[in-house]
Amino acid sequence: MITPEQREQLRGWFAERLPIDVYESLVEVAVDREEITVVGRPPAGESVKEFRARTREARIEVAREAEGLYRRKVAWGVESAEGERTLFTHLAVPVMTRLRQSERRVLDTLVEGGVARSRADALAWCVRLVGRNTDAWLAELRESLEAVQRVRAQGPDSMESEEE
Repeated sequence: MITPEQREQLRGWFAERLPIDVYESLVEVAVDREEITVVGRPPAGESVKEFRARTREARIEVAREAEGLYRRKVAWGVESAEGERTLFTHLAVPVMTRLRQSERRVLDTLVEGGVARSRADALAWCVRLVGRNTDAWLAELRESLEAVQRVRAQGPDSMESEEE
């Protein structure tokens, strides 16, 4: 997990490199272990399709530089003034998990009921549902994790250096 300072630094990096006419404003730069997602507002009246076509070369150029520097793929998206978000060129990363029979039965019920095509789709559906219904709780948890990272960063570099 990256610190809030690193996230702001990353946001600044993208803001400096994106040509001024790509986004009307930069909404969010999110990052995890595999991917950086850059979301902004397109100019008023421009469709997602028009935006993608017009900005493709500029986005590719910035993404190549970022991927080399940060060792993560770059995904792009737009958010309308009404808050509707569309992501494109983003990753779907496999995640290994171990589930007990009662948990597998939940996934199988979703598959058998036609809610999902597979256990993997059912699990993704469950994660999206939890995410939508617990946004405030997850935001508070993320803030707590960031506070822990700040405290760790202020502590001694390592216990070994004290012993030497």
